[in-house]
Amino acid sequence: MKKWYSAFLAGVLLLSVLAGCGQSSSPAAGGKGGSSELTVYTALEDDQLKAYVDAFKKAHPEIKLNIVRDSTGVIVAKLIAEKDNPQADVVWGTAATELLGAEFQGVLEPYSPKGIERILPEFRDSKEPAHWGGIDAFETAFVVNTKELEKHNLPIPKTYRDLIKPEYKGMIVMPNPSSSGTGFFTVSAWIQLWGEEEAWKYMDKLHENIALYTHSGSKPAKMAAAGEYPIGISFGYRGITEKKKGAPLEVVFPEEGAGWDVEANALVKKKQIKPEAKLFLDWAITDEAMKEYNKNFAIITLSSAGGTIPEGYTKDPKSQLIQNDLSKVAKERPKILAEWDKRFSTKSEPKN
Repeated sequence: MKKWYSAFLAGVLLLSVLAGCGQSSSPAAGGKGGSSELTVYTALEDDQLKAYVDAFKKAHPEIKLNIVRDSTGVIVAKLIAEKDNPQADVVWGTAATELLGAEFQGVLEPYSPKGIERILPEFRDSKEPAHWGGIDAFETAFVVNTKELEKHNLPIPKTYRDLIKPEYKGMIVMPNPSSSGTGFFTVSAWIQLWGEEEAWKYMDKLHENIALYTHSGSKPAKMAAAGEYPIGISFGYRGITEKKKGAPLEVVFPEEGAGWDVEANALVKKKQIKPEAKLFLDWAITDEAMKEYNKNFAIITLSSAGGTIPEGYTKDPKSQLIQNDLSKVAKERPKILAEWDKRFSTKSEPKN
């Protein structure tokens, strides 16, 4: 009996030693031959994400990405709600004006990714180290179904003021600024162009012509492409991609200047920051990543990018952007949204 017990005990001890040796000799997480996981919060469009994630996997097959995708407003609300117990490691492709709200709440960890100096100053945080860096910019456009307007014998709107003409009543869809970055930077553009009093008067008149406020910035373009509504206030490149698919669309950049925002990345503040999180943010502004973003957005943030006008644009898209104070807009965002919700939310589509 004693011999049996002694043999059993020796076997257990041997297994324990072998297990310990196996653990200590394995490669470090994220190192060559090792593996690790990152939780990534993103507002990037579903139909764009696969190509982006595949590009990252090709560069870093040792790192698994757990993608949590939602609208910009929801992503930032989650970050703030989880401040005391952060779940995400990084934020990828979320509107800068909303991401700044997370910065004001102390949710982001400063980090300047390798190569951030290549990003144009207007598209990145001015602080050093940076709290966020942009990857692409997207701008307000009217996505107009020309066949639908022809049925009503109506002209294509060219200006924001055109949209409030009574003949377009019930024909326009627009993103809800509380849940869509595109919706918010469009509203903030009106306020920056005309001042608050005039802008709210304008939105009161526009509301009469709005059929629906969507919770996605791209959805109005898709609805216009499908002929559900003649006019969708969306972002330009989404309208252009829908037109390339064969939809009878005209993409109009308003003569007064297009509102815009930057899809930005950031490091989430937490007690233990994974080295792989910084590695991901370094990769996310490489030339390889930028090439992927450029397939979906005409404006990428690298200072070296450009030189030719993208297909679908009549002039350099950067020249169509309004002067935009992102930091000021971010600070005023809660007040703007509270007022907008009070006035206009009754026409919002139901949330899923």
